[in-house]
Amino acid sequence: MIYAVWIPLVVPFVVVPAARRLADALAPARAARLLAVTGAGLASCTVLALTLLVVPGAGRLPAVAAAGAFVHPLVAAAPATAVPLAAAAALLIAGCAAAVARAVRGHWAQLHRDGRPGRADRGELAVLRDSRPDAYALPGRPGSPGRIVVTTGMLQALEPVEREALLAHERAHLTGRHHLYLAAAELSARCHPALRALRAPLGYALERCADEAAAHAVGDRRIAARAIGRAALAARAAGEPPAPRPAVALAASAGPVPRRVAALLGRPAARPRVGRAAAATLLICLAVSGAAALDATYDLHSSIEIAQGENP
Repeated sequence: MIYAVWIPLVVPFVVVPAARRLADALAPARAARLLAVTGAGLASCTVLALTLLVVPGAGRLPAVAAAGAFVHPLVAAAPATAVPLAAAAALLIAGCAAAVARAVRGHWAQLHRDGRPGRADRGELAVLRDSRPDAYALPGRPGSPGRIVVTTGMLQALEPVEREALLAHERAHLTGRHHLYLAAAELSARCHPALRALRAPLGYALERCADEAAAHAVGDRRIAARAIGRAALAARAAGEPPAPRPAVALAASAGPVPRRVAALLGRPAARPRVGRAAAATLLICLAVSGAAALDATYDLHSSIEIAQGENP
């Protein structure tokens, strides 16, 4: 356990370079799923590793030793290091728990907040009378499909076929429940600072998923690329920022628009071989982190059995 317990805390730093390459080379849906699963898995291993660091130090306390029926002291670590490590790990776990709770509460409040745009309109599309071009997908609470919010300024900036592509893009965010991917990435980032770097490539992969859905809906990749590019240019050329969006909203003009347009036009930013190598790196890191956490758990369990006098 002395060495294995530290591996889940270090592995997330190795994932970051591979994650940045992944979204450009893999299919967007596969990249999004892999990034979300990797983030959640590494975050879980991080919390487990911190918990394993708490137990040996806590086992030195008389009350814990009595509750655990320890006949001998835990041998997982020396008292001089076990107690300070346990205290530090406990503080980190408490901080992670508080941050995760705040993020969950904020996400839930955003989904249920009153006065959402077009709340009285029960249709899928809510059109706001606003000259500032903007459009985004506003997820609904569980059981609700959500809605697409678009301003009159954005509708005037696009041609009819481009509007269709833009609406298809936002609809793909809603049907794919993409906000849940981003919420998972946000919660993972609360558990390990290195996992914050997964949010940008995941957001890009989700936008690419919606881009591909828009291209399929209109039957022309060039029209989808033009709609996304013109929507982003219209939003930036308006001179004044659009009204603040809800934190859970996903917008077609977000992220690196030139990279997305290039991908739609058939000019990928990275080679597929690089993407496969990046995907393999993420999977290996996830497997190594999980195996190390399980190995440390087994070692600690053996130490507890010895302390209880079951395996002298």
